[in-house]
Order: sequence, then structure tokens, then C-alpha cells
Amino acid sequence: MTKRQAAVFAVGATGLFTAVFVGLTIHSHTAFPGLTNQADITPEVLAGKDVWHRKNCVNCHTLMGEGAYYAPDLTQITMQRGEAYLVQFLTDPSRFYSEEEHRRLMPDPKLDDAQKRDVIAFLDWISKIENQNWPPRPILVTGGAVPGGYATGRRATAATSDDPVAMGESLFHAAPPGCAACHALSPGVVMAGPPLANMATRAADVVASEGYTGAAETAEGYVRESILEPSAHIVPGDLYSADGQSFMPNNYGDLLTPEQIEHLVAYLMTLR
Repeated sequence: MTKRQAAVFAVGATGLFTAVFVGLTIHSHTAFPGLTNQADITPEVLAGKDVWHRKNCVNCHTLMGEGAYYAPDLTQITMQRGEAYLVQFLTDPSRFYSEEEHRRLMPDPKLDDAQKRDVIAFLDWISKIENQNWPPRPILVTGGAVPGGYATGRRATAATSDDPVAMGESLFHAAPPGCAACHALSPGVVMAGPPLANMATRAADVVASEGYTGAAETAEGYVRESILEPSAHIVPGDLYSADGQSFMPNNYGDLLTPEQIEHLVAYLMTLR
């Protein structure tokens, strides 16, 4: 190769890769609004971001891998916890966690009602960003070391089997719905929600009891009702509800398809 040919090659290669870089940069910026749900950035979301920064939440928590890695990653917290739970938690964190049992306790952030709504709106917007399942191994909210009670943080995907029970089990450990982030499958293990060991048996007992306040007539119907209308019957326990409202999110009817709901019911009905 002559000097002239080498110079032409160098200039041509530089021009080619510059064009590729510019093209990829332009493509990235055109994709950002969709990937980040830019249209959903409301004044409440921006106010919540300000609360997040003013209260130095990042000094303990992480969002999409950025933060202190001392307290749980909150990238998908609104998928793992409902708004009712988060409001109560931000009001009094010590109600749900203790220094003795959990080795760390979030201090009272001293937020007013508007600030609580704003920071939850901000975290809900964060949860809908396409983050490619990053970070790969976040600090889980609860259940990271509990057999049958872990949360993977992965998004719901189709199971490799077409068996409804297998598909329901896959959904149980995915986010959304994020069931495993709140419910353990081991007896006596209490997380944010009641344990689901022996769920099918207990569901039949609840429907037959005098204190049942829902509309289901069968155990299977009660399980389905618990997913779609969690406040129809309140499970006893101060950690599960407040003012007659269950802490479990009530939007699974929007997040999941009817088929996915039935797959979850099929799986939970195997827990006897």
C-alpha cells in the first residue's frame, strides 16, 4: 500500500466511522423519548425527583444501578409494592422494619402528603423506563435469602412450557406482577404480604368462614378475587392493610391479561 493509498484509507475509514457514530447518536436521541416514557413526565414526577434529591435518598438506595448500594434498589418498587403500602411506609418506616431483625432501618423522611404522592409518582415513572433489566443483581427489597420467596426483578415473559401452572409459576417470580417480592412460599415467612404456603387450602377455609367479606363462592374464585380486588376481603394483620384498604396493588387487571390471571390462579391453586 502506498502512502497515498494509506492516507485515503485512513481518511475514508475515519469518515465512515464518524458517520456511523453520528447516525447511532441521532438514532439514540430519537429513541430516548419512548424508552424513558418522556410523555409521562408530569409536574408530580418532577416534584418527586426534587424530593428524591433533597432527601438524599441516593445516599442509601439505588435507581437502575446508580446509588449507594446500602439499601434496596428501588427501580421497580412501585411494581413490587402498591401505592397504599408505599404511602404507609413513607409515613412510618419502623412499622414495617426493625433495626434488630433487618439490621437497618430507614429513618423517617418527614414528608407531607403531597411529597409522598410526588415521590411515588417519580418512582412509578422510573419503574416504566426500559432499563434492560439493569442492574443484574440488585439489592432486593425483601426475600433475597428466603427459599421460595425471592424476587428476580425480571419482566414477565412467556414460560417455556405451555402448561398453565408452569406459566403461572413463571409469572409469580417475574415483575410485573412481582408476587415473589411480597409473598413467600415458605410457611411462617412474613414479608410485605402474607405467606402463600397452603394457599388453596386456606382459600377454601376463608370462603367458608363467617368473616369473609368478598363475593367469591369457591377457593379458586377467592384467589382470583384476591388478585383483581385485593380489598374485597382484608387479610388480618396490621402490615397488610390500613383504613380498610389492602396494601396489595389493585391494578393487576390492567397490567396482566385475562390469560395471565388464570395462569396465576392455576399455579396458586397447587399450593396446598
